[in-house]
Amino acid sequence: MKQFAQPIRFGIATSGCLIAYFLILSLFNLHTNIFFSLFNGIITAGGIYEAIKAFKLKDPDSFDYGKGFTAGLITGFVATFTFTIFFALYSTEVNMLFLEQLSTVWFKDYKSFEGIVFFTVAVMGFATTVVLTLSFMQLFKTSRNLKRKLVNNT
Repeated sequence: MKQFAQPIRFGIATSGCLIAYFLILSLFNLHTNIFFSLFNGIITAGGIYEAIKAFKLKDPDSFDYGKGFTAGLITGFVATFTFTIFFALYSTEVNMLFLEQLSTVWFKDYKSFEGIVFFTVAVMGFATTVVLTLSFMQLFKTSRNLKRKLVNNT
């Protein structure tokens, strides 16, 4: 469990940034425009990148693809789960008109819209996490190309 502490902390920090960004958008009444949610991917990318980087810097000798991938997934999943819970609480308890405003802008039918929105927020976050983690691990993985060349030349 100790090995997951750092990615969990990065996930909580990332979700804090996502929540702060959402609340800033709501101050300017821009939170119903879903195009601003594209920046959520950038925030998540920053959190996952920093989590993998810190995980690698902490113990570079034992760092491998699996450990880095796990760190990225945990960070993103914690951030997504926490933000989805916040989003659900915000839209059902804090601003009960939010989903109605969102549905009038984007959808014509408001029946069972809550569950679809919460599910969509979670799935988008999880999918973004997997894609970003796979991408960043290409940067952080150790290359074996140099070792092969040395072996073939001798």
